[in-house]
Amino acid sequence: MAVPGVKWLLQLGGLVDFCAQACIKAPVALFRHPGEVIGQFEQVAVKSLPIIVGAGFSVGMVAWLETYRLLAVHGAESTLPSFLAVAVLVELGPLLAGLLVAGRMGAGLAAELASMVQNEEIDARLALGTDPIESLVSPRAIACALAVPLLTVIIDASALLGSLAAELAAGKATASLFWSKSLVFLRLSDVVPATLKTSVFGLLVGLAACWTGLAAGSSPEAVGRAATRGVVRASLAVFAANLVMVPLIQAAVSAMEWTH
Repeated sequence: MAVPGVKWLLQLGGLVDFCAQACIKAPVALFRHPGEVIGQFEQVAVKSLPIIVGAGFSVGMVAWLETYRLLAVHGAESTLPSFLAVAVLVELGPLLAGLLVAGRMGAGLAAELASMVQNEEIDARLALGTDPIESLVSPRAIACALAVPLLTVIIDASALLGSLAAELAAGKATASLFWSKSLVFLRLSDVVPATLKTSVFGLLVGLAACWTGLAAGSSPEAVGRAATRGVVRASLAVFAANLVMVPLIQAAVSAMEWTH
């Protein structure tokens, strides 16, 4: 019987090897299985639009309503569009997009691959000489990595529209004044890296979900357990990546500004 610490290290090593293989085989999968990549991109991007738009609009509106009340007490409500735009575009929108995709695709991809393991489709692919990482994992990881930045832009726009709707309904600013104030503190050097970092979120969501599904086992409850673990692991991967990447991005932006 393996020592718990050793077992955990073995699992970590297996995960690192799995992710390395999937990333190395991604360019090959992109050329050999373009249909699979496009199909998975549709699953991630197009079919996630309703929840992305709805979540972004509601978060933007609720954030305005809660913050406006606090700022109005101090007579600082005119600064609300500026701070909301920075919060949404730099952090809230990218993180929310990553978590929504982790919740939706983490369960979906893990359950899908766990079902294939249970139905012995993975074994059949191996018997036919088809690499499941190249044909199944890499296309899904690529699709997630490409889709999440696009969804981030949409959720950012939806959140700002929600804030604008709340401003027009209960605030004092006009639409043109709201948009002009929203751009006061924003810089491309902050917005672009914050949006592009979500491609890493998507990649990690795809890899974590696929790894969970392929390691699910063949017991009757394996599919349900894989779906639950897929969501948890994909969400934790997004949080961990965000925690690591934000200081690195800030340091890189500061270094670029200093050199100029």
